Amino acid sequence: MPVNTPAGEPRRPPFDAAAARRLREALGMTPAHVAYGIAAAFGLRITPETVASWERAESSPTEAELTALAGALWCAPGELLGAPGTLREYRLALGLAPADLALRIGMEAGAYERLEAGGTWHGNDRQAAALAEVLRLPLPALLRFTGRDGKLAELLTSAATTRWQAYVRPVGKLVPLPKPQLQDVLQALHAEYQTTMAATLHWGDGGSAEESGRAGRAFLADIVAEFWARAGGRES
Repeated sequence: MPVNTPAGEPRRPPFDAAAARRLREALGMTPAHVAYGIAAAFGLRITPETVASWERAESSPTEAELTALAGALWCAPGELLGAPGTLREYRLALGLAPADLALRIGMEAGAYERLEAGGTWHGNDRQAAALAEVLRLPLPALLRFTGRDGKLAELLTSAATTRWQAYVRPVGKLVPLPKPQLQDVLQALHAEYQTTMAATLHWGDGGSAEESGRAGRAFLADIVAEFWARAGGRES
């Protein structure tokens, strides 16, 4: 999960300290060489001690420092990042400026920046498809960033608790997976939910309606993750 940055401080992306050291050593550079390269090419005053601190994971670079470090190490910013978790991190991994990304997906720059800051998605399907293509987003991330994961949770809950067959098409509109695969996943979720409820209602084992309700709610609370696990969706 991304770490919250104190108010007023630059946001710091997830940094792969081991990768930074490995890339520097592969180039035969010292931390002093890296610091000089950052200053010469980007005008940022970074000390060799700061570079070494980054590599020891004692501190991490800001977004601007990460971009400069990538330039000094002749690599893409994404090679210095951990697994992206936010829209901003996916963008940064590709070295794109917010305005450039907004232009490529056909969105007004201010609207995109508000989205990246945690705003609500107001784009259309074409823009969503372009966002996924440009940032190489996995399906779970795309639905999360475009605010459709809540709708998916509603559909999956209904599929698990009622007739799953009626939800193959609605889920398919959100998640463009082959119909046979969706049928298998929804049927499995339905069966697991029903089994969970039945198991906790088994009076011979001391079960109760209250226990059954708790077990059912716990299953449904995690149903989106269960869906992606069965459908093969990954966030990276």
